[in-house]
Amino acid sequence: MAFTKQEKKELIAGYEKWLKDSKAAYVMSYHGMSVKTIQELRSEAREIGGELHVVKNTLINLALGNINFENKGIFDEASVVAFAFEDAPSLAKIIDKASSTDVFTIKGGFMDGAPIEIDQIKTLAKLPPMPQMRAQLLALIQTPATQLVRTITEPARQVAAVVKAYSEKTPAPAAG
Repeated sequence: MAFTKQEKKELIAGYEKWLKDSKAAYVMSYHGMSVKTIQELRSEAREIGGELHVVKNTLINLALGNINFENKGIFDEASVVAFAFEDAPSLAKIIDKASSTDVFTIKGGFMDGAPIEIDQIKTLAKLPPMPQMRAQLLALIQTPATQLVRTITEPARQVAAVVKAYSEKTPAPAAG
């Protein structure tokens, strides 16, 4: 399908916006992709605040140049780009899972405007989900405070235990 000059300008502007607004963009090639397969992948991406688009390579290469993203030549064959607008590791998990099929192959991507390699995307995919990472960080921050409180209260607890043991050991003086 041929695009008019205006449609091409609009596509390039759209690509530029998506690239700038996303935390990460993952590029995959595809072979023998069905409509059902791409719809399922798009749906998974949307659930976590991402988008998946089949792109026109020549136009996205122009968009990369316009916004000063380093072009590593990954747009050489049929390309699908997954844009992570919210949670980059979760979208990386979806992309990694999709690449385990015969349909998709990860080619690379961009994170915060810098190119990233396939192994970096796979490493991102192994990170725990954002809520779990926040919980782990909070636990890590709270641990020193908890240990400090224990250290401060321990001498007082020991003194109280000694006083209690002493009071239980000696009989009370008779009143009289």
